[in-house]
Amino acid sequence: MSVFVALALVITLFLPVTSAVAESLVEAPGPYGPLKGTMLAAANSGAPVVLIIPGSGPTDRDGNSPLGVSASTYRLVAEGLAENGITSVRIDKRGMFASALAVADADAVTIADYAADVQSWIATIRKRTGQRCVWLLGHSEGGLVAEVAAQHSSDVCGLLLVASPGRPLGQILRAQLKANPANAPVLAEAVAAIESLEAGRSVDVTRMHPALLALFRPSVQKFLMSVFALDPAELLHGYQNPILVLYGEYDLQIDEADARLLSGANQNARLVLLPNANHVLKSVATADRAANIATYADPSLPLAPGVIETIVQFVATEASKIR
Repeated sequence: MSVFVALALVITLFLPVTSAVAESLVEAPGPYGPLKGTMLAAANSGAPVVLIIPGSGPTDRDGNSPLGVSASTYRLVAEGLAENGITSVRIDKRGMFASALAVADADAVTIADYAADVQSWIATIRKRTGQRCVWLLGHSEGGLVAEVAAQHSSDVCGLLLVASPGRPLGQILRAQLKANPANAPVLAEAVAAIESLEAGRSVDVTRMHPALLALFRPSVQKFLMSVFALDPAELLHGYQNPILVLYGEYDLQIDEADARLLSGANQNARLVLLPNANHVLKSVATADRAANIATYADPSLPLAPGVIETIVQFVATEASKIR
């Protein structure tokens, strides 16, 4: 395992830089209707392809959410990759946004379902581009999806786990709830609900505090069970292909310990720490929480220094080894 601290360095890239890129809409087969996304193709023939897998909740292909996120992180990543000779596909999840017709109920899903959709995307991308394999970039919860998908596909070049959990999500959720003093009145009830879901038991919400209903509503309990049952670090044990673990040191949602757990779980993993990046990969130079969160709603802000450079260098270097 190699560990790098990514500063604002000038990095020699291994692919030709070009601004001649082409954007197109793409579809992959879904359970009941098409899964939809956007391909941003680099000009160079035979460019590596990165599939960008979105994070938790109603996050769209650009990295935005009606829950207050409009940073356009995935769109910016895609543009940065294309300018450096790497093609990308960014996608809407089944049941959401343009992929709404893929399933009747977007909540009736598991991590395994999302991983199956990723496999559908891989097959579609390979057929369209002629590439023998596809790189999976999973952001936040999307990293967990990427890991599960890679267990069942020989057509994954490698994994790029960006701001991704290294511990079971039940542990992370407990820590997040305990870190906020305002949660004290409902903490015991929330922890009990997490423990029940971890054990594979549904939670009765008829008398649950209203503040917890959005988190533990019955329609998402099956999904939470599927998430809580997985250990991200364990999923990387024995994985043979290249792994990049990319983490911003001002991430309010995932701890640096998670990044180190992921990178420490596999000798093929490379850890890169970005000192001034947050969870949505924007620049943050202060520990002020309000300033950090403000970047979530500003699509005009560029990505933090090192984000594109690190991804491009990793993919270009490792892709050159694939025969």
